[in-house]
Amino acid sequence: MSDNNHKTPQTKPRFSATFDEYTNSEIRRAAATGIYDIRGAGSKRKLPHFDDLLFLGASVSRYPLEGYREKCGTDVVLGTRFAKKPIHLKTPVTIAGMSFGSLSGPAKESLGRGATAAGTSTTTGDGGMTQEERGHSKTLVYQYLPSRYGMNPDDLRKADAIELVIGQGAKPGGGGMLLGQKITKRVAKMRCLPEGIDQRSSCRHPDWTGPDDLEIKIAELREITDWEKPIYVKVGATRPYFDVALAVKAGADVIVLDGMQGGTAATQEVFIEHVGIPILAAIRPAVKALQDLGVYRNGKESVQLIVSGGIRNGADVAKAIALGADAVAIGTAALVALGDNDPHLEDEYQKLGTTAGAYDDWHEGKDPAGITTQDPELMKRVDPIKAGHRLANYIAVMTMEAQVVARACGKSHLHNLEPEDLVALTIEASAMAQVPLAGTNWIPGVSKF
Repeated sequence: MSDNNHKTPQTKPRFSATFDEYTNSEIRRAAATGIYDIRGAGSKRKLPHFDDLLFLGASVSRYPLEGYREKCGTDVVLGTRFAKKPIHLKTPVTIAGMSFGSLSGPAKESLGRGATAAGTSTTTGDGGMTQEERGHSKTLVYQYLPSRYGMNPDDLRKADAIELVIGQGAKPGGGGMLLGQKITKRVAKMRCLPEGIDQRSSCRHPDWTGPDDLEIKIAELREITDWEKPIYVKVGATRPYFDVALAVKAGADVIVLDGMQGGTAATQEVFIEHVGIPILAAIRPAVKALQDLGVYRNGKESVQLIVSGGIRNGADVAKAIALGADAVAIGTAALVALGDNDPHLEDEYQKLGTTAGAYDDWHEGKDPAGITTQDPELMKRVDPIKAGHRLANYIAVMTMEAQVVARACGKSHLHNLEPEDLVALTIEASAMAQVPLAGTNWIPGVSKF
């Protein structure tokens, strides 16, 4: 017989949901040091993301395409609105801006080699254009940031497009950091900075304060480059409808929209985790702005939309495009493809007080993989040819995965994917992506249940 008087006692939670173990450790760290935490990478909290969406493949009501017999296009043209020389890429997967200084020279070369082999573009990031990246990038986008580090008109003319950066998803409204240990003689010379001294990038451009000045700046960049280069405007995802609309009215050819899952080389953790919105919540308002202004997929008048922030695989690519993007940009994923955070370096990550896959102290310049460092010995660990080949393989797989999904939905081009092909698994994702909750016709805030 069972004895109801001897029930197993319930275990009390060890930590408060509010004051959990990590929160308590952060309070103690702040109290002991008097400084805020700085790290790289992106948001670590769980956010509504592309995993919360599913595609509706073809069945009776839709007709799928045969994978090995029927084509599914992947190419994309960027900068058709005003530029004399728009960019034509084989794949919509591009490489986001990551600076020399934050990354090593061999890592920048690897990005250029990999992007070129995959038929896509790479982006300079803050700190100017390196010979390694320009020399190995068939298509190179030059980032024009508030800091203006390394900026000169000759490099603008050497680029294939210019990305005017207003904000970044990991830190919209804030500037980046590069600590002194990564400001070597070469980095200091390129950025016109004192060697070995910490630097903090500006949070806004010094010569404009709003959309009217942005229009003037875009016109200035067009004059410098003889109207040849597409002008991108990059914004961190916060108020996407208004930011995109104002950038379009200022004359942008391409909008780059970066969500809070996007990485950064180094900034305050409070920025990474508490400022900005997920990319899933930003795409549809951005598309709505383009539609309202008559520049969404409207022939030569079109303004293209590139989205970034947590893109990891071909399914993410396909979902972003189905929601309205023309292309995506990858940053953190590209570094992993090059060899960052690789388990074969576990012993060295352990010595740094972390583990492979979790290392995010990129600002310290001690990266065992040799990617986010300026240490001469660590940099030697990067073989640009092999690393570039890995990156090209990764982009090829992402592109093929996106094609598999598109064919399953009966689409002959990735850009034929649409919101109608998607459903959401959660109410939050349904509301953000504005697609129905799976098994229903209900979109929270849009339709009646």
